[in-house]
Amino acid sequence: MNIYFINNEGGGFAGSADIRENLTVETFFKERFPDRAPSDFLIRVNREAVPGSYVLQDKDRVTMTPMKIDGAA
Repeated sequence: MNIYFINNEGGGFAGSADIRENLTVETFFKERFPDRAPSDFLIRVNREAVPGSYVLQDKDRVTMTPMKIDGAA
């Protein structure tokens, strides 16, 4: 399966990501950011906030935006 992933942290990037079936948003986050907490990010799928248990579907658009940018007051 393939999703479109937008990472809005720091330098940020956007692109497609191949994922396995039955992958949850929480697991995807932990694989991409093993040293970060999901609670520090606003995570959306197809422009909607979703729970960590949401199972990603083919062609989903996933956006991960930090709640606070390092160095910001």
